[in-house]
Amino acid sequence: MNQSLKTKRHYFLLAMVTFCFIINQSFAQKDRRWQIEQDGSISWQINNNSIPHDDHIEMSGKKISCVLRYGVAADGSFHATRSLVWPMLRTIPNNTHASLTRQFSQDAFDLVTVNYKPITSEKVIALTLNGTLLVKSIAGNTLELTRQFFPSTTLAGYSEIYSIKNISKKTCVIEIPKSNMLYTSDPTKGTEGSYNLHVDLYNDGNFNLKPNEVITFSVFYSGVKANEQPPKANAEIEKNKRLALVHELSNKLILETPDPVLNTEFNFAKLRASESIFETKGGAMHGPGGESYYAAIWANDQAEYIGPFFPYLGYDYGNQAALNAYIQFSKYMNTEYKPIPSSIVAEGTDIWDGAGDRGDAAMIAYGAARYSLARGNINEAKQLWPLIQWCLEYCHRKLNPEGVVTSDSDELEGRFPSGKANLNTSSLYFDALHSAIYLGASLGKDPAQLQTYKAQAKKLKTAIENYFGSNVEGFATYKYYKENDILRAWICTPLAMDIYDRKEGTIAALFSQRLWTQDGLASVAGDKTFWDRSTLYALRGVLAAGETEKALDFLHYYSNRRLLGEHVPYPVEAYPEGDQRHLSAERAAYIVEFLPKDCLASDLQVCKALTSLHAFLNLGPP
Repeated sequence: MNQSLKTKRHYFLLAMVTFCFIINQSFAQKDRRWQIEQDGSISWQINNNSIPHDDHIEMSGKKISCVLRYGVAADGSFHATRSLVWPMLRTIPNNTHASLTRQFSQDAFDLVTVNYKPITSEKVIALTLNGTLLVKSIAGNTLELTRQFFPSTTLAGYSEIYSIKNISKKTCVIEIPKSNMLYTSDPTKGTEGSYNLHVDLYNDGNFNLKPNEVITFSVFYSGVKANEQPPKANAEIEKNKRLALVHELSNKLILETPDPVLNTEFNFAKLRASESIFETKGGAMHGPGGESYYAAIWANDQAEYIGPFFPYLGYDYGNQAALNAYIQFSKYMNTEYKPIPSSIVAEGTDIWDGAGDRGDAAMIAYGAARYSLARGNINEAKQLWPLIQWCLEYCHRKLNPEGVVTSDSDELEGRFPSGKANLNTSSLYFDALHSAIYLGASLGKDPAQLQTYKAQAKKLKTAIENYFGSNVEGFATYKYYKENDILRAWICTPLAMDIYDRKEGTIAALFSQRLWTQDGLASVAGDKTFWDRSTLYALRGVLAAGETEKALDFLHYYSNRRLLGEHVPYPVEAYPEGDQRHLSAERAAYIVEFLPKDCLASDLQVCKALTSLHAFLNLGPP
């Protein structure tokens, strides 16, 4: 690596974080349904007081995603519906949401007979999550049942492994039927005609199961084009591949703090952030998920949130997806400085710009510059420099007479008012200018140009204060847009971008009863709507501002609720929209809270203690 690109490197060689903090006990113990196990998994141990209960989780591989809706009924029985998504089986119209999707609710134990009768009187004992969902049950006093659910890492398929153990004193007769179902989609609704969905059961037959013996069978759901053969899957091999990915990611970018909740949630977040990358004809494309957003990229989710994260993780496939996202956006640069589209969809073949200019250029400039600095790859940085330059110039051309960036909407796409110029876009542009200065110096770019960026950043910071700085609901903080008079969650963005002029009033507002709810920040004070991305930006900003104890108390509370509460184990997208979907990119927003802002990837490969060291050790801004 070119030595000049190491200018901002920080070496933190610690075996263990020794800084400890006091956690409010009400935060630590409240609302825990699940518990952390010694192997890093989480489990829900069933008792009569905890049921009925239902939840959902998304799990993804390179060619499939599954939203698994599961639960335990009041009588102790288990139920599940799998919503399977094949991102590369495109439907008509081939738009943002055109991934073939089907739901199945069949439980394979319903097909089995034991001593010539159906399995009855099932009582779930425990559920465990750690890359798969493992369900353990007892049927009467004669059988132990397990189910394990997970997607294939590489095939266009999803597996379920079922096992039956005879815990009685007599031999049981087990009948597992042969089952090979085929669903053929309407050829007029697919971009390539019909698609074939196969549901195949493996290890059928009749078995005399002696006491303490176990029989295992599996079901594999796969989707292919009509002229293709379905993949043949060995469920144990597919499970081992899935667990190998979990293990690989667990051993990268390890967080070690005195708080097991933070450590464990960090580990889970790495998996969800990394698994949702799909092998499209447009290259590796990270996708948000949520049964809606696949084989497509967004300027916020992929360019801003997740792209800068992957170099820290050291995950090659993630780096491929991040670089590909920026390259895809760079195709839409133009000499007229018309907006870059908010999203590139349908495996890179089309765009979506239904919300107009959301401040996308600021998001892309911010993400591409940070990715380049963290990645530390000279060739990639040179490749992305024209995109960063273009986006910065676009933002500069969008400045209003007061010196802040105008846009049609913001990343919430008009769900809430954002005026003609919003705080989020200008704050991202401010950070992007500073990152470009460091990156440009590393690449030997014209010092005059970098001085221009520095002058523009200085003017912009003043303009942000003059235009957005205000007393809102009694707090010396920011109005989100010019006419805004109600507290908004995104007043946190300046803190995350190293603007601390109004940190006291802003932090007080963020944690006030007007904004902070049991699920983090309300998007608008007094409203039930929340989006986790703003909560995560806020906690990151408060840590960066040096309010360590306050931030960690709220971070622990939030992490405890997401990891061990009623809807687990990840940060979510939003509520009520989407019913708290496990979209992938928000996971990176959780992780980057702990990362020293200006570390480069090669530093992190030798650094185990990856906490927010500037906050923990009071190092201040780097």
